[in-house]
Amino acid sequence: MADNRRRSPSRASGSRSSSSRSGTGSGGRSGGGSAPKRRPPARQPKRHWLRWLIVIVLLLAGIGAAIFALLLSRTTVPSPNEVVTRQATVVYWADGTREIGRLGDSTRRSVALADVPLEVQQAILAAEDRDFYDHGGISPVGIARSIWNNVTGGATQGASTITQQYAKNAFLTQERSWERKISEALLAIKLETLVSKDEILENYLNTIYFGRGADGIEAASIAYFGVPSRDLTLEQGAALAAIIKSPSDMAEQDGLERLRGRWAYVLDGMLEKGWITEGQRKRATFPEIAPAKAKDRLGGQTGFLLTMVERELIALGFDETEIQRGGLKITSTFDRKAQRGAQTAVRKAGPQSGTEGLRIGLASVRPATGEVVAIYGGKNFIDDQINNATRAFAQAGSTFKPFALTAATEQGVALNSLWDGDSPATVNGYTFTNYGDKSYGMVTLLQATEDSINSAYVQLESEVGVDQVADAAVRAGVPLDTPGMNLDELDLTFVLGTASPSALDMANAYATFAAEGTRATPYVVSKVIGGNGGLLYEATPTTHSAFEPDVANTVSFALNKVVTNGTAYAALQLGRPAAAKTGTTDDNKTAWFVGYTLQLSTAVFLAKEDKDGIPVSMAGTGGLQTVTGGSFPAAIWTAYMSRALEGQPEMDFPAPPDGVDVPIDCPASISFEGEEVPAGCPTPEVIPEFENVEPTGLPTDEFPAEGDIVPEATTTPDPFQPEPSLSQSPDGSVFPPPSDAPAPDIPEFAPEPTQEAIP
Repeated sequence: MADNRRRSPSRASGSRSSSSRSGTGSGGRSGGGSAPKRRPPARQPKRHWLRWLIVIVLLLAGIGAAIFALLLSRTTVPSPNEVVTRQATVVYWADGTREIGRLGDSTRRSVALADVPLEVQQAILAAEDRDFYDHGGISPVGIARSIWNNVTGGATQGASTITQQYAKNAFLTQERSWERKISEALLAIKLETLVSKDEILENYLNTIYFGRGADGIEAASIAYFGVPSRDLTLEQGAALAAIIKSPSDMAEQDGLERLRGRWAYVLDGMLEKGWITEGQRKRATFPEIAPAKAKDRLGGQTGFLLTMVERELIALGFDETEIQRGGLKITSTFDRKAQRGAQTAVRKAGPQSGTEGLRIGLASVRPATGEVVAIYGGKNFIDDQINNATRAFAQAGSTFKPFALTAATEQGVALNSLWDGDSPATVNGYTFTNYGDKSYGMVTLLQATEDSINSAYVQLESEVGVDQVADAAVRAGVPLDTPGMNLDELDLTFVLGTASPSALDMANAYATFAAEGTRATPYVVSKVIGGNGGLLYEATPTTHSAFEPDVANTVSFALNKVVTNGTAYAALQLGRPAAAKTGTTDDNKTAWFVGYTLQLSTAVFLAKEDKDGIPVSMAGTGGLQTVTGGSFPAAIWTAYMSRALEGQPEMDFPAPPDGVDVPIDCPASISFEGEEVPAGCPTPEVIPEFENVEPTGLPTDEFPAEGDIVPEATTTPDPFQPEPSLSQSPDGSVFPPPSDAPAPDIPEFAPEPTQEAIP
């Protein structure tokens, strides 16, 4: 029966074929030589794989649906209080045990959605989720984009809908796992099935982080505009909506331009959705944002330190909400003893009078690693949140000269090469003067470095190329975007420090010399532990070979001579090998001291601003008419380094390459003919040229007779030379030589040495 069914579709054709072949109407298996009947080929059985595939897919779908239903049933919907109330993130000193302070101090106040103006609600939607009332809680397109970017290593994509953002905030973990993403999706779906859209939006508005410690729209309204959320205007609401994307970047003064752009985007989105009219859009003006008010717990330097840590975490990719409420444990690079030393140094060695408008910045980094061990950002973070250690605004003055020295050394220019040190000097149409318009005559490059001689260094820059000097500065660590450092419009003033780097940038650039040419990227976050105890991040120093070791060691040799013989002599009180450079502008608006040992590189500067933030002269600061790099900045630097290096071994700088410290070939005597004496040589004996002068130097008619006793020559001390046990400073004052330098005992300010100035 089964066989008939299988062969039935071809019965008729089979009969005809058989009849034709046999020539009879019958078909037998035997008889009379007739050809045997051939069976038609059996048909292949139907392929059942498609049927089984469908069954398997349905079965898996059923299992998946059951699992999904189970997971969905076990997913709890957190209340707004549960979302916001999390463990604070704690920041520790470099030892990982003692606490600096905490991030996250919620000021959340819940409000009903009806108390938030409709146009403010719409501004939030325009910024974060314009189709909020039209979707089911998740965005398939957004999820696909997020998966693609995360798999391919592209930019990290966050949740794209307001429901997903609320769900994401409920979990608060930096872990980028499928488990977390599935959990967020489950919560988003459950929220949409159990809670109304208005309730989701209300909870979102009461929990989203706006920066300034403000969780929720009510706290943000008070923090930024000083009014309750019910009184927010369209423009203010759009500003708050714009801040959500990146609170730490847009909420403060240096992010206002970016905030304005995002604010315009929000208003344009509202116009596109028909939520405002063309007239409203045209009339909208950017609102005035109230200055940030720091909490008491951020007083002194604490706020500066915590802000640096928070910004680096964001740059590393940590979510701002998690940073504020995720219970992270952050180990910083800040050294507690060094940090206290910085504060004490400024207080004791800094100026005590004439300090209105004065800004003091200090930054200290570890060579070869880039760890920031201490900063001084300002007197009190609560009163002024501008960090003087990281703000780039003070002209560097002659602290840029080592970059010219570096470029020259790379081109084979020797330290004993001679340069014109007279003042004024004109080079390629530019006229320059030395500090105090002092002329030095022909000087070696080493002496020009020791005494910071402008005229010689401008000639040097002209010879090696200003572009090469700028390139050396960038390779050392001065950022390309430093104010005043336009590489497309360089001129000969560059070497005199017309650019305005931050103290941190200069400390790091000089650290490159200390590390024998290895530049490191500065950082302040050493380790991040998650709320569950797992390691989320551990820093690895980022280094790059900027200069050959011989080049860097030559620069260190010269800058060490600036300390022992030149304008940085105040650092002798450190009592250990150091290399440094002073910097002063001729308008007396900034004064720098940047120096290093092999263990630490530190930059200190003083600058003054008026109430409008315009640089002004420091005349009268600390009772000085002119504040030079060798005065208060040098005293602060020495006091800080003495404390920070306490207990660490004294380390000598690596020897420079052969020939660098070869003494100049000084003549023993010269004639009255005006023979030139190389710079750095002692004054030789002057021998007048007379006729009848014998090698003895005595006239022929005064030759002793045979047997006469010739008295030994005597040496008369030069009354203008200091005692052998003393050394002479560049400004003529006398002080003990390095070997006799007293133990560090920092005065209120160091004496004013000869300094440099820019035109």
